[in-house]
Amino acid sequence: MSPTTSALLPQPRTTLVTGLRNIGIVARRELGAYFATPLAYVFILIFLVLAAWFTFYLGGFFERDQADLEPFFVFHPWLYLFLMPALSMRLWSEERRSGSIELLLTQPITLTQAVVGKFLAAWACATLALALTFPIWITVNYLGHPDNGAILTGYFGSFLMAGAFLAVGSCMSALTRNAVVAFILGVAACFALLLSGLPMVLDVFRGWAPPGVVEAVASLSFLTHFEAIGKGVVDLRDVFFFGLTIACFLAASVVLLDLHKSQ
Repeated sequence: MSPTTSALLPQPRTTLVTGLRNIGIVARRELGAYFATPLAYVFILIFLVLAAWFTFYLGGFFERDQADLEPFFVFHPWLYLFLMPALSMRLWSEERRSGSIELLLTQPITLTQAVVGKFLAAWACATLALALTFPIWITVNYLGHPDNGAILTGYFGSFLMAGAFLAVGSCMSALTRNAVVAFILGVAACFALLLSGLPMVLDVFRGWAPPGVVEAVASLSFLTHFEAIGKGVVDLRDVFFFGLTIACFLAASVVLLDLHKSQ
């Protein structure tokens, strides 16, 4: 083996380590920016208040007289429908409006690393809000003997779904310079993906589309994939769906930002 060849061998590993380090730097910078303003605190407070209100009042947590957290998890898709686009609407729209995206990309990082880093910061903020709901877990264990494995699985499913909503919001934020427009687009896209498996949506396609198309539309439903995980059943297909959704929308964000950068 020549010296030149052996010098080239460590490069892929070095590139990977450098990429991960760059993603971590962007994520820490963005997460710090969240907590440097009231944004993160307001988001977490609203999430906790609404989650408690839905669980105890609309979900009838005490009236059900059952030791589980189904009334808690069943409202998470509807909470995320509005809160996750609100958290992600400024990810790229604000960068494009202020022109700071050009400054960011002059740093020794790639556009993909910047997209992933900013997404992970938003996901970390959402995960913190979710983790701060632990008192409800303590409460249900105090009042009864729940299946803690199913509860942990529900948290895992909620974590994945939050990431999918944020990835959609990131993509919508990359489409426009206006944060309000990004929020509206994010809510609309998330709403379509949330309800795509319900009969009222599928009936629109059954009249003219072949069965394969109808099944494909039904398989895009966040609600359908989350319901099984929320009940404590971990299907790798559901995990793969959320992971693939995150990857696809982040890739779309990179493409959209690259197109706008070249204009």
